[in-house]
Amino acid sequence: MWSVAIKMLVGDRGKYLGMLMGVTFACLLITHQEAVFVGIMTRTYSVITDLGLPDIWVMDPKVQFIDDSKPMRDTQLYQVRGVDGVEWAVPLYKGLLRARLADGNFQSCSVLGLDDATMIGGPPEMIDGRLEDLRQADAVVVDIVGAQGRLAKPPVLPGEKPVPLKVGDVLELNDHRAVVVGICRSSRSFQNQPILYTTYTRAMRFAPRERKMLSFILVKARAGQDLQTLNRRIEAATELRALTAREFRMKTFWYFMKYTGIPINLGIAMFMSLVVGAAIAGQTFYTFTLENLRYFGTLKAMGASNSLLFRMILLQAVMVGIIGYGIGVGGASVFGYFASGTEAAWRIVWQLPLITAGVVVLICSLSAAICIRKVMRLEPAVVFRS
Repeated sequence: MWSVAIKMLVGDRGKYLGMLMGVTFACLLITHQEAVFVGIMTRTYSVITDLGLPDIWVMDPKVQFIDDSKPMRDTQLYQVRGVDGVEWAVPLYKGLLRARLADGNFQSCSVLGLDDATMIGGPPEMIDGRLEDLRQADAVVVDIVGAQGRLAKPPVLPGEKPVPLKVGDVLELNDHRAVVVGICRSSRSFQNQPILYTTYTRAMRFAPRERKMLSFILVKARAGQDLQTLNRRIEAATELRALTAREFRMKTFWYFMKYTGIPINLGIAMFMSLVVGAAIAGQTFYTFTLENLRYFGTLKAMGASNSLLFRMILLQAVMVGIIGYGIGVGGASVFGYFASGTEAAWRIVWQLPLITAGVVVLICSLSAAICIRKVMRLEPAVVFRS
């Protein structure tokens, strides 16, 4: 009977392909929107992800997310270093500065000022040059996306591509000379602005002078130290806010979830893809069942039980769901492969295929339930009436 069910399913190629198209379309769109959502949201805290060495981030209590830095006094760094359980603590400057390009235009850049002695907080991967070269005069390291994109030099001849920045080129950063000593690779940020790395002292010189300049304090806990306990000690000693790296990522994540339209817009797109896919697959599957009622009636007249017909219809729905799911998720993955390295925010994590699988189960279950209800009420004698 299993082979009969499969032959009934694939016998009408048009409706079979229509059902596959509905499930595939739903899986493709839902997986795509999920991956875009995850890609955008992970970019909101990309700086925290790249700085994987510190265990704890110390900040002003009013900070809401990573780009909402509220400067602290430099003396508070020494207070944090004096807390029991702290292995080391280093300063980090994070701010937006304007770079003047060779053609006279200005470009806002995200500048990270690293501890002069240890360079903790540097880029995860150097493509050209060395991080230690930041100790040279006026030195900066530029991320490769910015070097090839918004900070690139004008083309030599009209109509040609811009010339990417390279080691040895000079920028004008907030009316200060900045020499490129390295090109790095870092995670893209939510604002997608060029990222520049320099020393903390030099960042103080590049940035407009203010009374307080320290953006964050990066802390490494001693081995075996409980991070939550250390957080409470730091907060009690300094009246600052101390969060683990994971807590700070989630704080940034929920800020964007709450105060931006990202979840609503992408949620609407995912819901519409679910409705469209379910409508196409459900309608086609229902039409397929109606046209095959005479066969189901014949099987009933031959002694097939309702439970057997139920299993046959369920097999057909499962077969369509598995094939459509594989094609849809596979197509989305292929799109993500070609979109990697572009401006597109795209990231697939292991939870996304599971969510899409749950949606497929829902679509196929609803379609099968409608068809099963029709077959269960079928009288075998109907098929023999003229």
